[in-house]
Amino acid sequence: MAQILHIDTATSIGSVCLARNGQVVETIHNTDQREHAATITRNIGELMKRHGVTPQDIDAIAVSAGPGSYTGLRVGTATAKGLCYTWKKPLIAISTLQMMAAGMQAQRPSEDVLYAPMIDARRMEVFTAVFDQNLEALLPPQAMVLEPHSLDNFIAQKTVIFFGDGAPKWQQLLGEPTNTVFPSYVISAEHMVSLAAKAFTDKDFQDVAYFAPHYLKAFFHPGKK
Repeated sequence: MAQILHIDTATSIGSVCLARNGQVVETIHNTDQREHAATITRNIGELMKRHGVTPQDIDAIAVSAGPGSYTGLRVGTATAKGLCYTWKKPLIAISTLQMMAAGMQAQRPSEDVLYAPMIDARRMEVFTAVFDQNLEALLPPQAMVLEPHSLDNFIAQKTVIFFGDGAPKWQQLLGEPTNTVFPSYVISAEHMVSLAAKAFTDKDFQDVAYFAPHYLKAFFHPGKK
């Protein structure tokens, strides 16, 4: 097995997690999105120092690869790629939405539900996907403008767990009909540990030079014409 450093800055909560043999050693969170760039390398250093880990001890770097905040994804990806170059380690990219689904599955495991993470993407738009109990995407990650019947076909099949910082506006639009649940959820880099461990075993690595985050939509700047 491996010792993997995990990085997530895709949303408002950023975090770094050290895992050994597929088990979380420790996670450090930052709840101020504006401070992701300033805190990420410091938190990585603190995490490694606290557990006596050197760059030589790290087997791979895993990063939450999007979708999410454009700036946040750039911060996480740049940091992960920089460490991979410097330490000569392989890069593992994990879908942010699949990572969230893994975290919710650990929180509420069941074979009779579907997991629908939602990341706020302004106004009535979210980044979302729908995953089954095997974390396979029944609805692939996409940017979706929410309408009352957007996900009716999934709600008709099984109970759907909607969660993430985009879920409250969906709940407000939809209400809470039969077959829907809206539990609380806090995103964390530790939710990608099992997915990264599998990717490492499968040698599912990215080309460090050419890898880019999965933005799903073009960057928006309010001052841009």
